[in-house]
Amino acid sequence: MDSQLEQLRAASLAEIAAAGDEGAVETVRVKYLGRSGSISGLSEAMKTVSKEDKPRLGKLLNETRNAVTAALDERKTALAAAADALAFADVDVTLPGTAPQLGSLHPITQLQDRAIQIFRRMGFALADGPDIEDEWHCFDALNTPADHPARNEQDTFYLPDGRLLRTHTSTVQIRTMEKAAPPVRIIAPGAAYRRDEIDATHLAQFTQMEGLYVDEGVSVADLKGTLEFFFRELFGSDAKFRFRPHFFPFTEPSFEVDIKAGAFGGGERWLEIAGCGMVDPAVFEQVNGRRRDTAYDPEKYTGFAFGFGLDRLAMIMSGVPDIRAFTDNDQRFLAQF
Repeated sequence: MDSQLEQLRAASLAEIAAAGDEGAVETVRVKYLGRSGSISGLSEAMKTVSKEDKPRLGKLLNETRNAVTAALDERKTALAAAADALAFADVDVTLPGTAPQLGSLHPITQLQDRAIQIFRRMGFALADGPDIEDEWHCFDALNTPADHPARNEQDTFYLPDGRLLRTHTSTVQIRTMEKAAPPVRIIAPGAAYRRDEIDATHLAQFTQMEGLYVDEGVSVADLKGTLEFFFRELFGSDAKFRFRPHFFPFTEPSFEVDIKAGAFGGGERWLEIAGCGMVDPAVFEQVNGRRRDTAYDPEKYTGFAFGFGLDRLAMIMSGVPDIRAFTDNDQRFLAQF
């Protein structure tokens, strides 16, 4: 058996060294170390060896098996390295590399974060609510008449169960007052949905930010001071604003806020950027009815509310003439931000 082991060791190592690919290496492994392989056969034959020779021959058999196994692993490693070298043979390592493309926050998200920072400095907390709402939170609680055009299916997305996609984030104001007694000072950014005809200045889904401040002695002066501070921080200290009387069902008095700026492909002119007003006492009464208390006593508390579209502000600030550019996912456009 000594001579057999020596011959097997020499033959197997020679065949391993001559193997030209991984398939050939595997063939040699099966031939010598497989279940029916030559070395495995000698292991079975150890049963017939005398007790005196078994330790010596067992040691020799293990050495042969280990040598063949090590040679197989070494040959596989060498073949893999040769294949890698061949694959990169034509690669010019002196060429400059390709720089990775780094992403960034969407321009609307950037503006929203900036707006939140400004309002936080004025003591406003961040509030959130569901996108799918009921008519009470979206319309009834906000003193919106049953025949108001906004409640029509041509303007609002209704679901089969009677619920709807919120048309504004004013619903968050109502939900906040349901849960918390005054004073309340919150902002509510988020998506709003309306059945608008999609064009250069309208989308069916847009990003809105609304705010609410309720406390004793809150006045129109507080409202104007808050919005003027916010928009001057956003547009610059020399920005020109004006407040125009308007009508909203949930505020009285109500105002539109305009800024003098150039956007939407035209020259500098007055552009509407926000709606606001003092909270109508009827809204407080609706909230009190839902809360079953008088926490928002209109004789004691006053408040103001405001809202604006972040998409429209982004268009004005960046000189973007078409709102659809923010949803087209064109990286040439987004890379500018």
